[in-house]
Amino acid sequence: MGEGYELMIEHQAMEIKIPETTMRKDEEEDEQPLSPAARVFHAPEFNCYVISVIGVKKKIEPDVSRRNKNSQTQIWVRTNVVVSDHVIVPYIQTQNIENANADKFLESYVSDLTLIPLDTSKPLWELHLLDLKTSDAENVAVLKFHHSLGDGMSLMALVLACMRKTSNPDELPTLPNQNRSSSRSSRLKAGSRGDFRFLWLIMVLWSAIMLVLNTMCDALEFIATAMFLKDTETPIKGDFRLSKHKRMSLVHRTVSLDDIKLIKNTMNMTVNDVVLGVTQAGLSQYLETRYVEKKKKLGEDQRNSDHMPKIIRLRSAILDLSDMMAKGSKCRWGNWIGYIVFPFSIGLRKDPLEHLRSAKRIIDRKKNSLEAALTFIVGKLMIKSFGVKITANIINRALSNTTMSFSNLIGPIEEISFFGHPIAYMAPSVYGHPHALTMHFQSYMNKMTISLTVDPTVISDTHRLLDDWEESLKNIKAAVQERGSIH
Repeated sequence: MGEGYELMIEHQAMEIKIPETTMRKDEEEDEQPLSPAARVFHAPEFNCYVISVIGVKKKIEPDVSRRNKNSQTQIWVRTNVVVSDHVIVPYIQTQNIENANADKFLESYVSDLTLIPLDTSKPLWELHLLDLKTSDAENVAVLKFHHSLGDGMSLMALVLACMRKTSNPDELPTLPNQNRSSSRSSRLKAGSRGDFRFLWLIMVLWSAIMLVLNTMCDALEFIATAMFLKDTETPIKGDFRLSKHKRMSLVHRTVSLDDIKLIKNTMNMTVNDVVLGVTQAGLSQYLETRYVEKKKKLGEDQRNSDHMPKIIRLRSAILDLSDMMAKGSKCRWGNWIGYIVFPFSIGLRKDPLEHLRSAKRIIDRKKNSLEAALTFIVGKLMIKSFGVKITANIINRALSNTTMSFSNLIGPIEEISFFGHPIAYMAPSVYGHPHALTMHFQSYMNKMTISLTVDPTVISDTHRLLDDWEESLKNIKAAVQERGSIH
């Protein structure tokens, strides 16, 4: 047994006989109110879960995993955790299952979990241990938990805290350093010397003005999105007003992180810039194929070179975690999530590098805005002013008017293990929010795993979307290498 927190209702009595004075003291320490974001994640309109598929390089030993490891006010209550109630080991007849069929079985198993809610009478997590050999792992673990427990960065930190380096079982995993502002600060320091002080002051004032203007524009766009501004009805945009609690399909694919870093270094970008650019290229190619198929089905003329509409508004809600998580160098537990509305420039390009340049221009402009912090603060104020239900409806409406969700998390740079079980890959994703497509990127060692959560009634060919993403990465890599050979 261990200790954890479970969701309870404040007026419910606890069947523990202890002195009243002790109980009052323990209530202050143990009964923690849910954060505003956690309360929204429990609302029926926005009931979100996280599922992480973890590939393991050896056969899993379940015993090792078990041993180690309304107007009512909602609160967290400290409770005893019976690990056996949360660790599930299904019986699978794997004798005649080949790797390809095993991959399909895993996808079906994980997708079925999206229909099963967690029992709120006990801590909101489950660990499924599958004795199933797939194409990229010897066995598989599936971790499911409610999003109210924390954001992606918090939960990733918790999972990694249970891991150790394979090379040194006594050491915790290490993440690559992120020096986001190093180049900018170095320019400012350089500009502050000698005759450049005046120029540096002008740059600072101009940056401050642009920060205010960009934030105001982004705030107005977010308000308009919540009220009336909708994305174009494309083949990947779903309508979650028609039905809720759908069975979602979860698939993943792993590509080389070295290829992404090659593009990053050559183009002087960040990994996130490259991933966004490749995603834009992949979505453009996928939508072109879907529009061609639609014209064939309707018997329309297909001689035009461009089958997509000339103007497509396709925006993604990018979950910005790191800035909300960090204060100095200290991480804070919880749901510190801000949203950035990122407009993809959809269309076929003769030069695939244009997708990278376009994505970088947009994300650089978004970096010079307080949109993520503003959405986070406004969300808290709305909960206090209007309550959870109205706030959840507003957030749900705003996200419904965009097309998809996107997130990217940095993982360990060396192989890690869980009590002697080396990890092959990690593929986390989210479901429960009003999008037919969610793309999540997770780096680990020299790999990048792309996880898709899709509504199969909208996107039935999920692997084709992954194929188009991977093909776009290859085309952009080839263009970068060709550019390098010319220079």
